[in-house]
Amino acid sequence: MSKFHPDLALIARLIPRFAFGPRLVKSMRRLAPSGGAPRSTPGVTASLRSIPGAGTARVFAPTGVTQPTPVMLWIHGGGFIVGSPAQDDALASMFVRELGITVVAPSYRLAPEHPFPAAMDDLYAALAWIHRSADALRVRADRIVVAGASAGGGLAAGLTLLARDRQEVPVAFQLLVYPMLDDRTVDRDIDGKNHRLWTATSNRFGWTSYLGREPGGADVPIYAAPARAESLAGLPPTWIGVGTFDLFHDEDLEYARRLVAAGVPVELEVVPGVFHGFDNFRGKDVSKSFFASQVAALRRALA
Repeated sequence: MSKFHPDLALIARLIPRFAFGPRLVKSMRRLAPSGGAPRSTPGVTASLRSIPGAGTARVFAPTGVTQPTPVMLWIHGGGFIVGSPAQDDALASMFVRELGITVVAPSYRLAPEHPFPAAMDDLYAALAWIHRSADALRVRADRIVVAGASAGGGLAAGLTLLARDRQEVPVAFQLLVYPMLDDRTVDRDIDGKNHRLWTATSNRFGWTSYLGREPGGADVPIYAAPARAESLAGLPPTWIGVGTFDLFHDEDLEYARRLVAAGVPVELEVVPGVFHGFDNFRGKDVSKSFFASQVAALRRALA
C-alpha cells in the first residue's frame, strides 16, 4: 500500500469503509442540508432564486460591487444520487471573497428517481437563465464559468459539451474538481485499497442509478458520460484536479490528455497521496493548496 499524504494519513485510517446503496442514500438525504435561503456573510450577499423551468439557485454575490462580475455556475457533488447545493454554501462564499465573482449554485433532480437527462435538463435551464438574466444578476454574460466537484464535475463537463454543441450560451472556462466522467470505469480492474469516501461499489450504484440501466453499454450519451465524446475540440480552457488515490484518477488524466490533444488549454493538478473528497477537510494545508490552485486558475482565466 502506498503512503497517504501526511496531512491525511490519520484521517484515511479513521474513515470507515462503506458503499452507497438504497438504504444509505435514504439516510443521507434525510441528513442533507436544508434548502432554505442561504445566509449572507461578511462581504457576500446571498439569496435564493427561482429558475423558470427548473428548480432554485443559491446566488452568492460580492457585497457593494457596482460593476458586473464574472459568474460561476457551481454544481454540487453526490454521485448523482445525494447532495444539495446548500452543502457548498461555505465554498461558494470562499470563491466570492477570493475572486470578487458571483456564484450560482442550482438544484437539480437526483437519480435513481430522475435518471439522465433530468439533471442535465435542469442544469442547462440554469445556465441559460444566467445568460439571459445577466443584467438582472449584475454578471458578465461573456465570463461564465461552469464548475463542480465529483459527480458535479462530471455534470459540469457534460453541460459544457452541451453548451458547445447548442451554441446558445458561451462558456469561458470549466473547472472540474475530481470529476466523475466515465461510466466504463465500473468495468475496469482498479486497485481500490487506498480509495476512501467513493469506491468501485458506490461508483457502479451511482452510474446505474443515473443512467437507469447498467453502465458500460455501447450507447451511453456523451452528455451523461463526457469521456465518451469523440471530439473535445471547441471546449473552453479547463482546470482539472484529482488525487492519486482517487477512483477517478485515471479517467480524469485521460480526459485532460484528450483535451490537450484537441487543442484545449488545460491546467492539470494531481495531488499525491490524497483520496476522493479530501479537500472537504479544509483545515489541512494540502486542501488549502488545492483550493488555491483553483483560485489562481480562475483569476488568470477571468482577468
